[in-house]
Amino acid sequence: MSLLAPLALLSALIVGPLIVAMYLLKLRREERRVSSTFLWRRMVRDVEANAPWQRLRRNWLLLLQLLILILLAIALARPFFLTTGISGRNLIIILDRSASMAATDVAPSRLEAARRQAQTLVEQLPEGGRATIIAVGGQMEVVAASTTDRRQMNDAIRSITPSVGSRSDLSQALALAAALSAREPDSEVAIISDGNVQVPTDILVPATVRYFPIGQRGENMAISAMTLQPGPAGQTLFVQVTRYGSAPVTRRLDLYLDGSLFNAYELTFTADDAPGSSQTIIADIPAQVRVAEARLNAAPNEDYLPTDDRAWAVSQAGAGMNVQIVGPGNRFLTTALALLPGVTATSATTASGAVDPAPQVTIFDRVVPETLPTGNLFFIAPPRSTDFFSVTGVVEFPLLRPAPSAIEGQTPPLLRNVSVSDVNVLRAMRIEPGIWARVLVEGDGSPMLLAGEREGRRIVVLAFALQDSDLPLQVAFPLLVSNIIGYLAPGSGLEASQITPGQPLIVAVDPSATAVRVVRPDGRVEVAQIQDGQAIYAGAGMPGPYLVEQVRGDQVIEQRRFAVNLFDPDESNIAPESELRVSQVSGLQQAVTREQVGRQEIWRWLAAAALLVVVVEWLVYQRNSLAYLRQRFRHMLAARRQSA
Repeated sequence: MSLLAPLALLSALIVGPLIVAMYLLKLRREERRVSSTFLWRRMVRDVEANAPWQRLRRNWLLLLQLLILILLAIALARPFFLTTGISGRNLIIILDRSASMAATDVAPSRLEAARRQAQTLVEQLPEGGRATIIAVGGQMEVVAASTTDRRQMNDAIRSITPSVGSRSDLSQALALAAALSAREPDSEVAIISDGNVQVPTDILVPATVRYFPIGQRGENMAISAMTLQPGPAGQTLFVQVTRYGSAPVTRRLDLYLDGSLFNAYELTFTADDAPGSSQTIIADIPAQVRVAEARLNAAPNEDYLPTDDRAWAVSQAGAGMNVQIVGPGNRFLTTALALLPGVTATSATTASGAVDPAPQVTIFDRVVPETLPTGNLFFIAPPRSTDFFSVTGVVEFPLLRPAPSAIEGQTPPLLRNVSVSDVNVLRAMRIEPGIWARVLVEGDGSPMLLAGEREGRRIVVLAFALQDSDLPLQVAFPLLVSNIIGYLAPGSGLEASQITPGQPLIVAVDPSATAVRVVRPDGRVEVAQIQDGQAIYAGAGMPGPYLVEQVRGDQVIEQRRFAVNLFDPDESNIAPESELRVSQVSGLQQAVTREQVGRQEIWRWLAAAALLVVVVEWLVYQRNSLAYLRQRFRHMLAARRQSA
């Protein structure tokens, strides 16, 4: 134990002797002659006690007063113990609230343990210290901004709730932390997480970054994929279950069709099965089924994340989506689109004037019209510039490779299960993208595939024509087309009507529809926003089936279902990470863990103990009066009993 203000102990050396002297030096009383001292024995004792500098007798009041003095003196010296924590005056807490933080290997959950750790760090702040609290996981949120109010800090920490969105990306949070710590001296950044986060490599934090790992175990089983597709006998249900961890486990998988139990399957993983191994269930189900649900029955100490133990798949029988292709004609593209369930491709040319002005998805194959339609756009080898990008030339024989931003961290949705390293390209357009775009594939320093959002619409650009490459001959081609259509029109492609929590729900709206309603899994009905011929609903954060209804007056003219599921291996793999790589201006490349630099002060406990001793001292001093009052109270009760 150490002291922040050791000179405060001198107060005990100064005040202590004064208290003792008060008991040694008594005031002399005036002497009077009396006839007898028989009734004055107590007075005689007082006379004897008033003799100065006599030997101290045992006195409880003196001992209690000295104890109060000692406790207060030590409290003023501010004793503390070194603990794992922080030592700066400006604290920036980044708290992970992603799906994996709902794991229960730390009672009651990792998120609750993270909250407790954050509150401990707040307690370690020195007087006048300030804190900024940032919640990551899904959309970043600053729940407390540079405040010195500890009550506000604790309220902000308690307000952080789990997010079932995608993996935590620390890019924005660390960029904000770097900006705040650059302005404030003596800053520290604390990351409280289980380590299942995406850490940027291009940010240098000008402060010490400390990592507080949360979590102990990694055993988990998850429903990692589930689809409902048209089949020869009605519909085919595909369910995939993945085991994370190495312990052998047996679980039961129950399938429900439109709320009724359909079948149960027993899944067994042995110790020989590698972590991440999967088992698949394929079942033929009736054509009239609209919603299928899979449930994994959990066993104690075998599954610590219940969020991914349920999944849903919805039928799109009778529903479809039109994709408009504008260009001279492309057999490769129409063939790939024909493989996608529920997608109908129509062709148009800019010369014929038959371009639909309000489609959901439009593909411009080697053409760019003067006026672009509404909806989401896919450009293939654009010959000229647009408001979204500039075409500055041609690149000959580019060598394709994933862009650095697409290599690090989570695989972009457009490149899922797609390899572009073996694709050969004859020529491609040299494109200068806007700030809205993220480059996914590059070739010789020029973007080959980019995607992003601008003005509420999604845009994908492929820099080369399919005829100028061997991409259509690659296995990756139909998967790439499916990923692009699934990105431009969520709820389409091979993963029909499957979106991730927090992803906007987008559907094409009939021109005659007056409103679009969304029925959530909990039964609540909300209204979606209609913009440029599309209904956009951004509240799909709860896993489960969603029903989208297009309404004309009081009549429902179209219905479509979507399923929101946590199919994220990064979140389902809940094994905690003991270290995080975070680049810092000081040269450190690793976030510091388990270093005892925090100060756990105990002066509040000492002050509380001194207050308690003051109460005891008062009770001892007033013991005779209290005894008298107690006796009077007993007599009063006895008198009432007699009168009754």
